[in-house]
Amino acid sequence: MSAELKAEQEFSKVIRDRHSVRKYDPSWTISDAEIKEILEEAILAPSSSNLQPWRFIVITDPDVKAQLLPIAHNQAQITDSSATIAVLGDLEAYRNAETIYQYAEAAGYVTAEIGAAMAKRSYDGYSGMPAERLKDIALIDGGLISMQLMLAAKARGYDTVPMGGFVHDSFKELFGITERYVPVMLIALGKAAVEGRPTARLPLEAVTHWNAFQA
Repeated sequence: MSAELKAEQEFSKVIRDRHSVRKYDPSWTISDAEIKEILEEAILAPSSSNLQPWRFIVITDPDVKAQLLPIAHNQAQITDSSATIAVLGDLEAYRNAETIYQYAEAAGYVTAEIGAAMAKRSYDGYSGMPAERLKDIALIDGGLISMQLMLAAKARGYDTVPMGGFVHDSFKELFGITERYVPVMLIALGKAAVEGRPTARLPLEAVTHWNAFQA
C-alpha cells in the first residue's frame, strides 16, 4: 500500500502525540518524494557554527534491510517499517564551511568577504579541535536533527522510533563508512500497526532549576 498522510497538525499536538512505535504496517510504502520532504524539514535544525555535520542513509530496499536486521539486534521495525534512516555525524564537517558560505552568499545572506572570513574562522577553529570534541559536537548535532526528523514525520501522520541499539562497527562495514563518520542512531519510519505506548514524565519541578543547581 502506498499513500501520503499529510495531515498538518498543531505543534503542541504533534509533540504530545509522538511516541516511539515498534510495530509497523509492512505493506505501507512511503514515497521517496515524501521522505525527501521530511528530510528537507529536518535539515532546518540548528548545528554548531551551522556546519551541518549530519548525513543520512535512507534504507528502503528489502535486501538491505535484511542485512541490517541482525546488526540491529533483530529489531522487527528494521524490516517492517517503510524506511530506516541512519543518521551519521561528519567529524570533519569543517571541510564544508567554504561551500556552506558560498550558498549563503548566493542567497544574499552574507557578502563574499564576510562569507570567506567566516568560513576560514570555522575551518581554523574546528580543524584544530581534539577528535573527541569533534565527536561530541557531531553527536549533539545528530541528536538535534534526529528529533526534528521525528517531529516532521509525526506532523504528517507517520510514526518513528530512534534506535541506538545496533553494532556500530558492523553497520559501518556493511555500508563502507569511513572513520570520518560516526553513527548517531537509526530511525524507523512508517505507519504504525500498533500505536506507541504513552510514557510517564518526571514533573517539571523535578528537572528544572532556576539560577542555581541543586543535585
